[in-house]
Parts: sequence; structure tokens; C-alpha cells
Amino acid sequence: MTILSARPTSPASVDAGLVSQALVSQAVVSQAPAAVLMVRPHHFRPNVEECPDNHFMSLPTLTPTEHARRAFDEVTAMAEGLRALGVEVDLVDDIGTVTPDSVFPNNWFTTHADGTVVTYPMMAPSRRLERRVDVLDLLHDRYAVRRVLDLSEAERTGRHLEGTGVLVLDHVHRVAYVGRSDRTDETVLQRFSEEFGYAVVLFDTADRTGSPIYHTNVLMNVGTDLALVGTSVIAPADRPRVLDSLRATGHEVVELTMEQLEDFAGNALEVQGSQSRHLVMSARGVGSLTAAQRATIERRVPLHAVDIPTIEHAGGSARCMLAGIHLPRR
Repeated sequence: MTILSARPTSPASVDAGLVSQALVSQAVVSQAPAAVLMVRPHHFRPNVEECPDNHFMSLPTLTPTEHARRAFDEVTAMAEGLRALGVEVDLVDDIGTVTPDSVFPNNWFTTHADGTVVTYPMMAPSRRLERRVDVLDLLHDRYAVRRVLDLSEAERTGRHLEGTGVLVLDHVHRVAYVGRSDRTDETVLQRFSEEFGYAVVLFDTADRTGSPIYHTNVLMNVGTDLALVGTSVIAPADRPRVLDSLRATGHEVVELTMEQLEDFAGNALEVQGSQSRHLVMSARGVGSLTAAQRATIERRVPLHAVDIPTIEHAGGSARCMLAGIHLPRR
């Protein structure tokens, strides 16, 4: 695993072999997926198994039936809004009652431009049930899947790597930004790094309680040429390395406060629509941005706000709901 420990001044600071792979891939790899997969739950509820380390969760005040109905409607409206932008949305339903976090499919699988689908080891037992053969079959049917890399067996020995919850990937430059937490096992991370030739920027974080932030994707987003980063929660010793890597790969950085992270402004994903790219962020997250931050973002990419307050009770937001499809078309 190549870890960027120095302060790179240009992408060439990354291991030469990785840069070579990145340069070859830039012509075909896009940071912003033109297709996403979403899961629409029929019995949504916050997952109590996630409470110990997910400090972004909050208790709903609605009845379970009303809470589930609103979540269903929010996912439906979000999918329709993305389709209106020209983003292809594969929307699959979860009619079961044992997978409360299934609305966040980006944690159990990722897709890659070389035709690989990766499945990941999940920490909570209920989340392991989210892995679905029918979803993998759908990907095989619609895209040119070359192989499925199953990393999930690491669960048996208590090791976890929760997909693009913990891996914030710069697909073009092959850099993975990873915050340490109980959901990030460095042995499994090394396997990922070696399989795909990603350099890893590994860093420590702390929330208001001093605990590690459970998923990297609630504190940062990396788009084509813009990155949103909650710099204040990254350990001071690691902060320059993260920012230098982002800037060395051509990203303008918008720094977010802890309060904005708690409003899910960091949990965003850039997607490719029919006319332009869009940065998908919850209405709550957009509302937390200052006028200056919003202007900086929209000079690079239009914001697309989605209203998902019910889903956000579970401690995740817009980015968590979108599994980006980077597979080649058939």
C-alpha cells in the first residue's frame, strides 16, 4: 500500500507506477458517474446497531409507519430528480424488514472502470445482509462486468472496510482518502490499494467527543476539480498532507466546519447529467453553506439539492444513498 506521507507538490509525487496507471486511465475514467444505483426501503428506520460510533444519527419523532412512508417518498423523489438531470438511476426496492440501512448501498459494493465490482466487509451484522445477488445480477446484465472481487470474508475475523463510506476515491488520479475508524481495517485497505493501484492518504479524525468519525464520506467529497473537506476534524499532523494531495491533483478546496458536517454538507457526490455535472447534496447541507462557499462551488459545478430529512436520521445523507456506477457499458 502506497501511503502519501510527504507533502506532494504535484501528482508526480505519487509512486511513478500509480501515476502511469492514472495517466492511462484518465481518457476513459470519469470522477462523476453518469449512472447510480439506489435502494428504496419499504420499512426504513435508523439502525440501533450503528449507534455506538455513528454520532450523526438522531432519533425520529414520527411513528415507525410514517417514518418508513416518508423515507420511501424521499428516495422516490430523489431518484426522479436525478433522472430529470439526465443521470441514469437503477432503483431497486428493499421490501424486507431486517436491513434498516439498505438505503445506503455504497457501503457494500463499489464499481470500477476496469469492469470490477468489489463487495466489502461490513461491521454491523444487519448490514451484511444488504449484499444482494440480484443487484450483482443487474450489474452483470447492464454493464461489462469482468470480475467480482469479494473482500467480505474479512468480516469473519472482525476486519471491516465499508466501501465508499470509508474510501473517498479520486478515480482519475487513483488516490484514496481514508479516515481511520473501527470500520477501516488497514490490512483490507492494503488489499484494495494493491488490486487497483491506488495511493492512500490515511489520516486520523476526531468529532466533538474526540472519537474517530465513522465514515470518511461524511467529512469530505472529491469531485472532478473541487473538494469539500471538514479540515477541522482532521488531526493537525495529517491535515497538510490531505490538503496538499488534493491541491496537487488540481482540486480547489472548500473547507467545511464541524457544524456543516453535522448538517451533511460533506456527504455529497458529483454526478454527470445529460448537459453538465451536478453536485448532489441534501437540502439541509446546502442550507448550511455560506454564500461565499456556495458561490465557490457553483463556479465549478451546479448544486442539486435533495430533500431527505427522514433518511438523515440514520446518520447518512445524499452521498451514502448513491452507489456510483463506473463500469463500462456493454
